[in-house]
Amino acid sequence: MLKAVNDELATEPQTGLSRSQKYAGWPRWWLIWIALSGLLVSGAVAFIFYQDRYGRMLEEGLRQGSFNDGASIFMDSEVLVVGARGSVAESAGHLRRAGYTESRENPVGWFEHRIDAVVIHPASAGKSTEIKFADDKIAQILTSPDNTELTQFQLEPQLLTSVTLRNRERRRLLKYCEIPQFLIDAVVSAEDKRFFSHGGYDLLRIVKSALVNLREGRPAEGASTITMQLVRSLWLAREKRWKRKEAQFFMALRLEQKLSKTEIFEYYANEVYLGERGTYAIHGFGEASRAYFDKPVGALTISEAAALAGVIQRPSYYNPIRFPQRVRERRDRVLHFMRLNGHITEQDYERATAEPLNLSPGAQESPEAPYYVDLIRAELKRHLAGVIPARTVYQVHSTLDPRLQIAAEEAVRNGMVNVDKLLPNSGTIDPYPQVALVALDPRTGAIKALVGGRDYNESQLNHALASRQPGSVFKPFVYAAALRTAEQQRVNTLTTATLLDDVPTTFWFREQSYAPSNYKQTFRGEISVREALSRSVNVATVQLAQRVGYRAVVALARSAGFSEDIQPTPAVALGAYESTPLEVAGAYTVFANQGLYVQPHMVSHVLGDGGVLMYGHEPMTQRALTPQVAYLIVNLLEDVLRSGTGAGVRARGFTAPAAGKTGTSRDGWFAGFTSDLVCVVWVGFDDHRDLKLEGAKSALPIWTEFMKQAVLILGAPKRFRQPPGIVSVEIDPLSGLLGTAQCPIVRSEVFIAGSQPVEFCNRHGEPIDKTRVTATLAAQE
Repeated sequence: MLKAVNDELATEPQTGLSRSQKYAGWPRWWLIWIALSGLLVSGAVAFIFYQDRYGRMLEEGLRQGSFNDGASIFMDSEVLVVGARGSVAESAGHLRRAGYTESRENPVGWFEHRIDAVVIHPASAGKSTEIKFADDKIAQILTSPDNTELTQFQLEPQLLTSVTLRNRERRRLLKYCEIPQFLIDAVVSAEDKRFFSHGGYDLLRIVKSALVNLREGRPAEGASTITMQLVRSLWLAREKRWKRKEAQFFMALRLEQKLSKTEIFEYYANEVYLGERGTYAIHGFGEASRAYFDKPVGALTISEAAALAGVIQRPSYYNPIRFPQRVRERRDRVLHFMRLNGHITEQDYERATAEPLNLSPGAQESPEAPYYVDLIRAELKRHLAGVIPARTVYQVHSTLDPRLQIAAEEAVRNGMVNVDKLLPNSGTIDPYPQVALVALDPRTGAIKALVGGRDYNESQLNHALASRQPGSVFKPFVYAAALRTAEQQRVNTLTTATLLDDVPTTFWFREQSYAPSNYKQTFRGEISVREALSRSVNVATVQLAQRVGYRAVVALARSAGFSEDIQPTPAVALGAYESTPLEVAGAYTVFANQGLYVQPHMVSHVLGDGGVLMYGHEPMTQRALTPQVAYLIVNLLEDVLRSGTGAGVRARGFTAPAAGKTGTSRDGWFAGFTSDLVCVVWVGFDDHRDLKLEGAKSALPIWTEFMKQAVLILGAPKRFRQPPGIVSVEIDPLSGLLGTAQCPIVRSEVFIAGSQPVEFCNRHGEPIDKTRVTATLAAQE
């Protein structure tokens, strides 16, 4: 058969024509049509292939969610109480920060303010609440229409910020209905005027951009639509390559098919990058309106909306805080586009361009609490990772009190200015000393305010977590360990009236000597436990620790939350082992909370989609002291403020029932508390240089100013409650025995029942030491 085929081919006439000659008679248009058809088919196949490839990538991104690795952090709810401090302006400011506006269309709710009252209306039909004020206090709280009178009213918790756990980003998520129409018009006019009519790309803009770039000889104008910008920001790298442009184009087409225009714009409004604030990137108009204008997005003016829209083009170049003049020029250009596109009238344009920027780069009505936010991010990542599923949007309800946080930031800011002035060579100090303040509720451990440094933009090191020698603020734990002996029925019971020898002493421990000294080398001879703590006497304190046992001191400290690094040596009595301000604040809950240690925390509860409770904090507590020993320490520390090293607290006008202790190592400390608030302040250098300023002059003034404001905010604290099992007897402080008519001084002293002295003083048949009497009288004043 093969031979037959070959023979047939051999007999076929040979024309000797080439391929081109063979088809030379064909019409030219037919060849062109074949070529174009091939190109069209190839293009169609490629288009389908790439649309399917990148479309699947986009759908996977949508399925996983775009803002599913973030947390909206809320501050603690504020409770308005009749009789507490308050004003129309303060309440109106709080409501604005919580998302309320004066507009009835606001989805969160709205309010109206009068000369002496604020009326709060919920978004849904329900009771309105009227809060009346008089003499800078809340006079009355009424609900309408039934006119029910309330003693208190709980406001909605304020949103502190929204952050992502992967990156240092802040955003406040908005719904499309919450975005003012003029902000939408401003963005569309500035970035993509045919956004609501094109299908993901704007052909006219592409042609115009190409012509402009050819004329300029450089990439002077882009053609990315809002949809394309969103795709690039959410799912693509920012590198300028044709591969990325290819993906951006096809993913934008698919996004337009999957979502409506309002859904796309809502995504864009929450994702668009609008500069930096501190070390966080600002994403979305919700966060930008707070960062730059200190108001919710619903309260923006046309001028402010145009300014935000203008920042989109070049966020660093048009940074409102650093370059306000550039922003104003860009804003006016956006307003010009809005007028050309018919979104505003000529009158609106003239009024908006005449309006100043009204930026709010400094102190805000709402605290930013950046160090606190960092701690919450760390806690969420470290402790809650196993509790909260990955890629989940959730609400974190923190324990932060916005009023106390603002008071803390103000006290730190003003106090550090005074510290700088008091330092030797204050004009040449570089860097300046740092500061930390921690305030918490001793009953729950809830951290109500936290400042980790004097300027977060300059240093993100959270000094509330920095390990430093606590110095004398540790001494109360030495005295508590000693006073516990009265409950342990030891032979050598130590009480508040026990006498110690304050003389130069060398202590030996494991064949090593330790010779502490007192402040200014002052030694008082025989001295009581009360006076030793009140005057913060070093030698007497080490002697007391030696008598009770260094191990007993360390055991108590560890049960109060101090680090396991603390060791049983003579130096432990003087706070030589490092602790953090947060650790010290937690430890002091033992005294303010009747002997019960409560571990500090920042997160109250976490809610997931639909308000489902995903995590609820359970207090971690342990008994460190009995209520009786805790009360004795409180009583001694009250004396510190009355007549000891902390007397500056009273001299500065703080009169509420309180107790506390100064501390001076290389740094300055003050740790003090009322019955409802513990506050610890630390001041020192990052490089561990000697501050050369006692805690009474560096940390104490900051503590005092903060606590004065705290009392106005929270109300007057109650007096410390004396538990059962405490007795008071009249003693001679010079002998520690029961007082007699011959004693030059007799004072009331507190004891655990059964440990009080039973013998009368008999040492005053001899001439009285007038110098010692004078010193003791001074200590009691």
